Amino acid sequence: MYMFPPGLFIFSQSQFICILQPKIKQLEKCKHPNSRKTRALTKQIKKQQIRQKHKLSSNIKLNLIGEKLLWFKDQVDPQWAICSPQQVDKLIAKYLSRFDEELEQINIKHSIGHRKNRQHASREDIINLTIKREKEEFNTCGIEMPNLLDLVQFNLLRTWNGELRFLQNFKLRMFSKKTLEEEEKRLNKPAKHDVSSSNQENKGKLDNEDGIAESQEKEKNMEVEN
Repeated sequence: MYMFPPGLFIFSQSQFICILQPKIKQLEKCKHPNSRKTRALTKQIKKQQIRQKHKLSSNIKLNLIGEKLLWFKDQVDPQWAICSPQQVDKLIAKYLSRFDEELEQINIKHSIGHRKNRQHASREDIINLTIKREKEEFNTCGIEMPNLLDLVQFNLLRTWNGELRFLQNFKLRMFSKKTLEEEEKRLNKPAKHDVSSSNQENKGKLDNEDGIAESQEKEKNMEVEN
């Protein structure tokens, strides 16, 4: 479990209620339920509820992204200058197996005393569904994560202090198994300039050898004529 820094928080339900409390008190003071003031206050409360729900969902999403970034930040080796596609692949494999220890502990608790009821069943189901979804994403469209193949983003992650307000600086990227394989091939593929230069060099050598052979043949012919 992570201990998030102060900037990483979830918008609580109590805060949500406190924001609406003044309007609710004003509504309670209204004498007639169908008066203009009552209807206006009801409309304002509904708008605030919708607005706060959007804030709540966006904050939860930010927390999930922040948690993911913190996980990758902790797993990156301090000696790495940048990640290779193979290293990213290993990190993702480790990320997909991050719940293995917790699932093992749950299974141990289930096995003690041959319990029929599933203790921590909801937590176990959530973990299994999460793992299944993330594995499918990695094998198809990709998992959204920090772009560790980019030097700027890699250094940004290493120096990040965990505050949500800095998440906007990150450019997340979808990494799939196919994407990493293509990146690996691209890095291992020799550049066109190198191939063309080597071809020109080989051609020059052949031309030079042909020229030497031709000059030697001319000299032999001249000696024969003399």
